[in-house]
Amino acid sequence: MKRTAIVTGGSRGIGYAIAKQLGLDGCQVVVMATGEQKNYREALEHLTSLGIDWHYVRGSVDDRESRERVVKETVEHFGRIDILVNNAGVAPRERADLLEMTEESFDRVMGINAKGTLFLTQLAAKQMIGQEQVFANKGHIVNVGSCSAEVSSISRGEYCISKAAVSMMTTLFADRLASEGIVVNEVRPGVIATDMTSVVTEKYDRMIEDGVFPIARWGRPEDVADMVSLFCSDRVLYTTGNHVDVDGGFHIKRL
Repeated sequence: MKRTAIVTGGSRGIGYAIAKQLGLDGCQVVVMATGEQKNYREALEHLTSLGIDWHYVRGSVDDRESRERVVKETVEHFGRIDILVNNAGVAPRERADLLEMTEESFDRVMGINAKGTLFLTQLAAKQMIGQEQVFANKGHIVNVGSCSAEVSSISRGEYCISKAAVSMMTTLFADRLASEGIVVNEVRPGVIATDMTSVVTEKYDRMIEDGVFPIARWGRPEDVADMVSLFCSDRVLYTTGNHVDVDGGFHIKRL
């Protein structure tokens, strides 16, 4: 029997790299994203070419019906949920000074990054608890946070606040679900080459050249996927509520 993994925001970037890696690890993968399936045909066909069993669900995690649908369709299609990777996330549409942040932007970012993550985790955890245990534990949940949980960016404060919330969610769910045989951990990407960071390429190129990052290169989606893969494996059964920075050493304080 194969494990079944849900990856939100799994159609591109970090999420797609995670979906592909978990599929290569032997999982059946449910890819959840907001666009029509035809928009990602090439990416999904590549999963098929690699021998990965996948199912696509269209929806947004900030929508209750979408959250319920992805859980329902996953169980109907593959029979169970063993892994949840909460990767879906957005940055504000416009970077604005903290004093100019709008309620609309705050609500959008928090709705997807925090509220959506919280309530999808709740649904998936209940499914994991209620199903027969056939693997080494009842399940793995991995939250894709961000270095922005601790690093201030005053032009996108709503994003920082949302990722700090994800960090606390990791702690809360790890505490609540440990007795149920479910481990919950977090990866915190730094500067990863994705659509989200493409708008500030020049800024990050300059920071890399200036030695801000001990490992002096852009991070790749695959760097994050490899750490998620580890967290979702049987090699991580006695570790919960922890995070790993996937940031080239950016978190290191240096003189």
